[in-house]
Amino acid sequence: MEFGHVFEALMLICFGFSWPLNVIKAYKARTTKGTSLAFIFLIITGYIAGITAKFINHQFNYVLAVYFINLGIVMMNVFVYIRNKNIDKKNNLLKLKSTETIDTKVLSKVGNTNYSYSLDELIYPEKANTKEEKNAVILLGNGQDKMIPVQSLGREFKFNFKIYNKSYEELSFENVKEYFNLAIAPLSPEGIMIHLGENEIQLCINNCELFDKKYLDLIKLIKNCNRNCRIALISVSNPQNNENINILNRHIKAIADSEQCDFVNLDNAHLWNPEATKAAIEFAQNMGLNTRKPLSDVAEILYSYKLNILDEEISDVKLIS
Repeated sequence: MEFGHVFEALMLICFGFSWPLNVIKAYKARTTKGTSLAFIFLIITGYIAGITAKFINHQFNYVLAVYFINLGIVMMNVFVYIRNKNIDKKNNLLKLKSTETIDTKVLSKVGNTNYSYSLDELIYPEKANTKEEKNAVILLGNGQDKMIPVQSLGREFKFNFKIYNKSYEELSFENVKEYFNLAIAPLSPEGIMIHLGENEIQLCINNCELFDKKYLDLIKLIKNCNRNCRIALISVSNPQNNENINILNRHIKAIADSEQCDFVNLDNAHLWNPEATKAAIEFAQNMGLNTRKPLSDVAEILYSYKLNILDEEISDVKLIS
């Protein structure tokens, strides 16, 4: 018995032992996240090179069998990767579609109410499928934020830029990066208003350092997409003066200050006067001023509508139903 062959076989068994576990883990994960196809192919190339060397040297023994076994197991990772890649594509498509659909149940109940402004899709149905342009301003929120008719308000208040509502009802730190890369990064926005935190209150209370890190990671992701992108952070509405929400909003403001972002405090919503804002905009335009509107002003207009009109209408609908 040649001990060299024994130790070579032992080495291959040690290297190959982790691959069956990797196949099982990848199969259960149903996603390609954390898996590198290039690395798998590198391992496959190494095993093929080892097998080729055995054939060249006419070493047809049990070590060669171990090479083939390891190669077969690693190949299984390729098939699982392809399967998971298809699952990722289907999941991404479903997420993208969910952000582009309107809550028809709510619309059917509130569609005939007398809004000061109406939902974009109701006022301009012919523009519902208009291709979105780059370098626009994006509203990235959650919950009922997706109902804010940003384009209609933009026309009413004469915004001199394109604005799109890319809010997602279930948006949280768990999915915001993937969602940003999928639905927002391709638009290369020049401004983003972030309303994120309603689903993260418990995280902020239990682990404020992790909350801050995840928020900062999102801002870093946005700046990597466009380093000149304007960013506004919007607080979580707190009409009941909940102390946990107060703590969360203090963290959001601190992050805004540290990253030189605008901060919008929704607790001041009752002080906002949309008609006065509209008059000021018209006055500025009549004077020939056409500068970019600060994101904080834009957010105040959008959330004045949401908090003072949309939320009240939806509450009325819930009471009626």
